Amino acid sequence: MRRLVLGLERQIQDDLHQQQSEELARLTQIAFVIISLLIVTGLLSAWIQRSIHHRLVEEYTLHEQQLPLLKKGALQDAIFNSTNFSSIATDAQGVIQIFNVGAERMLGYTALDVLDKISPADISDPQEVIQRAEELSAEMGTTILPGFEALVYKASRGIEDIYDLTYVRKDGTRFPANVSVTALRDVERKVIGYLLIGIDNSARKQVEATQAITDQRLRDLQFYTRSLIESNIDALMTTDPDGLISDVNQQMERLTGCTREELIGSPCKNYFTEPERAETAIARVMQEGKVTNFELTAQAKDGKKTVVSYNATTFYDRERNLQGVFAAARDVTERKQSELALQVTNVELNLAIATAEKANLAKSEFLSSMSHELRTPLNAILGFAQLMASETPAPSCAQKQSIDQILQAGWYLLKLINEILDLAMIESGRVTISQEAMSLTEVLQDCQAMIEPQAQKRNISMQFPKLDQMFYVHADRMRVKQVMINLLSNAIKYNRDNGKVFIECQLASKSRIRVNVTDTGAGLNSKQLQQLFQPFNRLGQETSSEEGTGIGLVVTKQLVELMGGEIGVESQVGVGSVFWIELNASAMPKLPHFESILPICEDEDKQLGSPDLGKRTLLYVEDNPANLALVEQLVARCPDLRLISAIDGHLGIQMARVYKPDVILMDINLPGISGFGALKILQNDPATQHIPVMALSANAMPRDIENGQQAGFYRYLTKPIKVDEFMNALNQALEHATTSSSNASVIRSGDKSH
Repeated sequence: MRRLVLGLERQIQDDLHQQQSEELARLTQIAFVIISLLIVTGLLSAWIQRSIHHRLVEEYTLHEQQLPLLKKGALQDAIFNSTNFSSIATDAQGVIQIFNVGAERMLGYTALDVLDKISPADISDPQEVIQRAEELSAEMGTTILPGFEALVYKASRGIEDIYDLTYVRKDGTRFPANVSVTALRDVERKVIGYLLIGIDNSARKQVEATQAITDQRLRDLQFYTRSLIESNIDALMTTDPDGLISDVNQQMERLTGCTREELIGSPCKNYFTEPERAETAIARVMQEGKVTNFELTAQAKDGKKTVVSYNATTFYDRERNLQGVFAAARDVTERKQSELALQVTNVELNLAIATAEKANLAKSEFLSSMSHELRTPLNAILGFAQLMASETPAPSCAQKQSIDQILQAGWYLLKLINEILDLAMIESGRVTISQEAMSLTEVLQDCQAMIEPQAQKRNISMQFPKLDQMFYVHADRMRVKQVMINLLSNAIKYNRDNGKVFIECQLASKSRIRVNVTDTGAGLNSKQLQQLFQPFNRLGQETSSEEGTGIGLVVTKQLVELMGGEIGVESQVGVGSVFWIELNASAMPKLPHFESILPICEDEDKQLGSPDLGKRTLLYVEDNPANLALVEQLVARCPDLRLISAIDGHLGIQMARVYKPDVILMDINLPGISGFGALKILQNDPATQHIPVMALSANAMPRDIENGQQAGFYRYLTKPIKVDEFMNALNQALEHATTSSSNASVIRSGDKSH
């Protein structure tokens, strides 16, 4: 305000000086004209000249005396006529005496509305006036009443007073104003009034409000950003391009044991056990733009060391000028300990696995050995019993009953051995499952042919699914057949005489096929159902006439589950039971393409050869006299076949080279060299490699059979011998030997012709 007043005074002075100069120029011109006239005419007198000079001096003196008054008037007019300032002058009591144009524009009142009528306090916010009175009372240490006194209290005591106040317009609207108050005094320094000069402060207030909002948002953003940095679980820091720390978070303070003030400005490398590596990490960031998972060891002030994963990247300002490196150091001590513990655990686990595999191998060897040891005596029992049953002349009725009892007990014992071995194999995880798309309907047909004779003995009718609808599952064909035989055998065994068995297939869902086996037996109560799949539990049938081990259903359940299926039962006492299995459905398998199928001659005489061609030779390598005697009796029934034998593998190889037998029958567990070793030698010898070698062994585990087939045995037969199966296999081997001999003769003849 003062600068404005000074400017106005300077402008008025300039205008007065210009007017004075123009006035002097005019008077000088007039005097020059008069003097010129007097000189020309010569009529002027000295007294006229003195009068004119006196008059000029008087006018100039008068002008000099009026100049301050002119300046002051112009200044006052400029101030009171300014529309940018509200100038309100009051008398000593606060009643408005002057209300300029600017006040009229800002407040909406005319001078006539307020002159000699109201006080400036009447056009001010009353609450602000009260608040100002309270603040002044506290500041000045005296009671100041709200009203005009609160507005001019400081000015009345000669204290400069400029404050913000809200003016209330005539229409009730408000606007912020910046008010300067000055006391008006007379020549005796007595207060005769007050001058309140105000400026509309709306624009500045709006700018200040906007700036306040911006500042608050900036503070909020800074607080949010800092909160993010401080809440991070990693130690964070920024460095300049030279590696000097410029900022850190609290995690970095904890990691180093130093305060933020201590860290900022110090080299980053100083806080790691290997400063050179830390410096290298920063250098890599500067070159490549980032570095990840760079392992360092931080060292705190107290010597504590922490393994950290160092990750960093460069950062830039808005103009893309490089500012430095932003780095995060994550404490990986626990992870390193976990990795170490995991390594130890892995070592222990590998040892445990090796131990388990060794135990499983030992268990498998034990099972194989047990299978061999149990099957070897059974082979003699069942083999000779079968020979006795087929003797000529036939045995008497009493002898036949005894033989039947021997065979029945022997086959039952063999079944028990097989089930125990199956269960042990499954529990040890050694069972191999070969799943493929297969026809469930065809398997049920095979089971029907095998199981119906058993049902007919008790006059039990069986109803199998019709062939007009085919069902296909993804499973192991052999295992599915084993499962269905177990379920069907139980349905017959525990049924009543003249009962019924129903077998049906249906879709359980889009991806599952269900097979139900329903019998009309005695049924099972709830307690029996709970114990159903427990091994060696026959559910109260231990004293019945039906033979059983209580293992079949356990094996069945585990086989179904190994194939990804499910098994269940529903039963009602006195009505019967429904055993069901569900297997994964499959599309129809593609049929294999066979170029040719060799016909198999069923005529035993032709397969064994006629007497005109001489006898065929069978070499049997076996160290067990009982087994050897059994095969001797079987071969004795074939008049065109002769048997030679060897009691160990080495002797068997020598005899094969000398006698060139048509077929070799070989035991696996032989003294000196095993059957596998002997087979390999025979296969590598051109003189014997064409001879088909059949294995006959008590090692009947699936793994044993698979190993035998892979080794190259023509057939792998297991003990105890089933006479029909043995004779069929022997006939096929002799037929194969004949074909091989014919081909060899043709090749030799061709060689001679050349």
